[in-house]
Amino acid sequence: MIQVFWTVMRRDLALALRTGGGGALGIAFFVISAVLVPFGVGPKPDLLGVIAPGMLWIAALLACMLTLDRLFQADVEDGSMDLLTLSPLPLEMTVLAKCLAHWLTTGFPLLIAAPLMAITMNMPGAAYSAMIASLALGTPALSMVGAIGAALTSGMRRGGVLTAVLVLPLYVPTLILGALAGNAAAAGLDPVPYLMLTGAITIACVPLCPLVAAAAIRLALR
Repeated sequence: MIQVFWTVMRRDLALALRTGGGGALGIAFFVISAVLVPFGVGPKPDLLGVIAPGMLWIAALLACMLTLDRLFQADVEDGSMDLLTLSPLPLEMTVLAKCLAHWLTTGFPLLIAAPLMAITMNMPGAAYSAMIASLALGTPALSMVGAIGAALTSGMRRGGVLTAVLVLPLYVPTLILGALAGNAAAAGLDPVPYLMLTGAITIACVPLCPLVAAAAIRLALR
């Protein structure tokens, strides 16, 4: 069963890389969003430093959403999902494997690009480690919560907008806590409580989100 899990994950990774990689699109959006903020706000380093954690989190959230539609829709349309449901691996574990592949191609590259974007937005040096930690702890939750919206719209064509409408409200707690961790560190306060709460959300998503997404996929395949 473990071998099937890794096979599903490697398959999604290979498909993402073969089709141009949604991660590249996500990173491009993340970088462009972060670069455009100083142009919109103006040459105000102090203001940029204050809003940097929140703006980076918003950019990361939207970048993750760009590729949610490829989680299940293509597999449902070409019949691959029917085969995956018949495999020895429970559908919930299949969903978890696909979420992990999505994070590796979307969320993980954002962690690499985030420090450079933080410099662009004049983020205080004290907030760097807290910001990266909050993204590392929170972006997996974005992939797993997004899987619920992607599963609910997997039977629809061009369901990307509806997916965004469904998952955006669920992203709010992770967004707030992740941004607060960076702001607290920038202000000289302890960011650990916010990081712990961000990690707690991700831990809660690991068992819950695959269950809900798998149920939605079963409904879509009926």
